[in-house]
Amino acid sequence: MLRLILVLLWLLLVFFIFGSLYLLVLLVVGLFSPALKDRLTQKFIVLVCGGITFLSGEKIEVTGVENIPEDRAVLFISNHRSFYDIFSAYRFFKTNTGCLAKIEWRKLPVLNWYMMCLHCIFLDRKNSRAGLKCIIKCAEELRNGRSIWICPEGTRSHTDELLPFHEGSFRAAFQSGAPILPFTLTHTDDILEKHMPWVKATTVRIHFDPPIEVKDLSRAEQKEVIAHVQELIQTRYNEMV
Repeated sequence: MLRLILVLLWLLLVFFIFGSLYLLVLLVVGLFSPALKDRLTQKFIVLVCGGITFLSGEKIEVTGVENIPEDRAVLFISNHRSFYDIFSAYRFFKTNTGCLAKIEWRKLPVLNWYMMCLHCIFLDRKNSRAGLKCIIKCAEELRNGRSIWICPEGTRSHTDELLPFHEGSFRAAFQSGAPILPFTLTHTDDILEKHMPWVKATTVRIHFDPPIEVKDLSRAEQKEVIAHVQELIQTRYNEMV
């Protein structure tokens, strides 16, 4: 109960109250320096995520951080187990990183503005044509030097077997030429989802694999990469649990 209260207070005081005021600063800064606005947004979100994981009693064992580039955009591809995936992994990203998120998140006040400042892209799962436009937008962001995080399972999985990866999730990398960086998370759903609404201290493991270059691949080679990435993340998961 105490951890839940502390997390909620942190979100209320730091993210929603202070964050609303800080958002005004970011919007003004963005008028003069969009790049500085991106950096300040990233730092604030990392602070918020760090506070949540600390107050939740989460211990993170992370490996492979050296594989994350600091000077180029990548398409992050990971498995998806929990809301805590975001809080746990985002703090290790080294540059402005948006994500492909379901359109319902756009309705949440304050959070929606920060997601837009991070260049997140909102996906309407019921509209296949809109989904194609989202992938094109992801490719544009990658070409503009901003990393994107996509969970190709499409929804959270709480079993030890990954759900099938949606091939469309990889198209942004193939269209932009940006490398794919696979990473794997374990035990994030042990913090909250498996016993909601209670927050329990948990050890989470994250591993970042080296980027995979995908520029100028044939269609057959692209399919091989998709299969390889899913197999790689599944193998890493089995090793880490």
